[in-house]
Amino acid sequence: MATPSNTHIVLIPSYNPGSKLLGTVRDALSQWNPVWVVVDGSTDGSDRTLTALAANEPGLHVIVNAENRGKGAAVLDGLRAALAQGYTHALTMDADGQHPAERIPEFMRASAAQPGAMVLGLPVFDGSAPNIRVQGRKISNWWANLFTLWAGIGDSLFGFRVYPIDALVEVMRGQPWMRHFDFDAEAAVRLCWRGVLPANLPAAVRYFRPEEGGVSHFNYVRDNILLTWMYVRLFAGFLPRLPLLAKRRLRNL
Repeated sequence: MATPSNTHIVLIPSYNPGSKLLGTVRDALSQWNPVWVVVDGSTDGSDRTLTALAANEPGLHVIVNAENRGKGAAVLDGLRAALAQGYTHALTMDADGQHPAERIPEFMRASAAQPGAMVLGLPVFDGSAPNIRVQGRKISNWWANLFTLWAGIGDSLFGFRVYPIDALVEVMRGQPWMRHFDFDAEAAVRLCWRGVLPANLPAAVRYFRPEEGGVSHFNYVRDNILLTWMYVRLFAGFLPRLPLLAKRRLRNL
């Protein structure tokens, strides 16, 4: 088991993630300690499975929410609890095996070298990636970079990334959004607005077919409506910040 960190945790929000969950958690534990999992109202018994695993894994901490409230809300629960215990940074990753646990140490080293930055994963897709997902994220990336005047967000939707905990908690404390699928993109934009700039590192991503244990809770209609509303409110927040962002951008050229 990895030597425990007193500053950085791996944080995995989980909602009915399917058969990849245990492998994902064990892979993360092989690379980092501690690993925290927030079970967000799952109905598949994974709360009991993870609690049993944690009894024999001192590096694993499990938080169980009675109701499903969304990815962003689950991440916020974990961040608040971690902040209360003195942790400063959290690497978020999905519970379904898509994200590369072997890249955790490098991302954590990058975060330790730039503690004031957020370390964003830059996804490297293979043939398993649905083309509509690969192409569709280009729209989100364009908007995210517009709203930050091209501060350097390599990918706005990839959830494999390291956040400074206190800055992100403060961003989320001030408004009711970012609690569902809109979390990743809005977190990157709003942190940039606060001066938390991105550092980008490549990371492979794999999409598993259902017969391989892949589970997706993405709903094209619901979640695209959610993202559209997110763009609208970010645009409204972008306009009054434009002069300050422009000055910051010119200063960094």
